[in-house]
Amino acid sequence: MSYFVYMLLCADNSFYLGTTDNVERRLLTHLSGRGARYTRSHKPVRVVYREEVVDKSAALKREAELKKLTHRQKTMLF
Repeated sequence: MSYFVYMLLCADNSFYLGTTDNVERRLLTHLSGRGARYTRSHKPVRVVYREEVVDKSAALKREAELKKLTHRQKTMLF
């Protein structure tokens, strides 16, 4: 089963990074207010980056790497 690392652009120009096996379904969860606590107060606008990886472990490792990037570096991914 494939997993994805995804990045949401929020209304306040911040980013949210996460992992999932279905990006579209997860975005709908965030938009409905049932997603992560962060996206409840920083309303997500759209998915700006997604990267497919082989499994959940690899997705979590990649997410941790991406979280270390600066805002500018994250912006350059898309």
